[in-house]
Amino acid sequence: MLVRRYTGTVYDSSRWDGFELRPGDIIISTPPKCGTTWTQMICAQLILQQPDLPLPLDRLSPWIDMLTRARTEVFADLEAQTHRRFIKTHTPLDGIPNDPTVTYICVGRDPRDVALSMDRHIDNMDIGAFVEARERAAAIDGIELGPLNPPRPRPDGERDGFWRWVDDDTPSTEIGSTLRRTVEHVQTFRAAGDDLDIVSLHYDELKADLEGQMRQLAAHLGIEVDEDRWPRLVQAATFESMRSKADTTVPGGGREQWIDPAKFFSRGTSGQWRGLLDDADRARYAARVRTLASDDLVAWLHREPID
Repeated sequence: MLVRRYTGTVYDSSRWDGFELRPGDIIISTPPKCGTTWTQMICAQLILQQPDLPLPLDRLSPWIDMLTRARTEVFADLEAQTHRRFIKTHTPLDGIPNDPTVTYICVGRDPRDVALSMDRHIDNMDIGAFVEARERAAAIDGIELGPLNPPRPRPDGERDGFWRWVDDDTPSTEIGSTLRRTVEHVQTFRAAGDDLDIVSLHYDELKADLEGQMRQLAAHLGIEVDEDRWPRLVQAATFESMRSKADTTVPGGGREQWIDPAKFFSRGTSGQWRGLLDDADRARYAARVRTLASDDLVAWLHREPID
């Protein structure tokens, strides 16, 4: 099957080429800042059923597309795993293998919260460390990297950053996170046929009822959990717990790639955009998102009327 290629400074979806899926694999495919690491931790708790992970989450559930780890090492890690595998990607469904024997989990979130979370995420990245890791990985894999795009000037404040993210019309195959990329990612899953096993989660529902959502996911995946284990597994999957163990739960290849690993798990709240946008802003945003997504997807992502 032909797939679209998604590329950026630190990821390349073509790294999936040649990867052999196993029946029962779980692919966690979410737009950035929509609960990816959270969903990985939830899957880790359901599959391993031990609150203290045996390895860093990034090694248990590697991001195949990520250029900061050698592809050969990532493939070797996954090949050696004997437990049910749960793999991370930020690539939409049309850029990864479509296999009816695996389960795909896509997570959505109010894009207005994604915009603010992404702005803080970028501020917390150690760009130099990411670039160095990218070069080391390429040397191990024996590949030549293309030139890096020059860094974009940082926005002049949170409001400017929000509108840059909302209005950016760069094709989704060429940029990591924009409003366009976020809604198009989720749309690829909603447009999929019935041949694939797809689970759609929403960030707000995870916030409102983490245990209930974990129980539903376990049932869908056919995973049995003894009743007395549930409290500890749910606690381990909370934001507070992940933040307290940030050195082993942050993504990207390790704590050294973040200025403050704990800040990766920032507020973890919904509705943080309310203090930023006035009525005119909200109307402008609503008009923009409706040019990018169907009415049903707009309603599902935002969980409330946006006009």
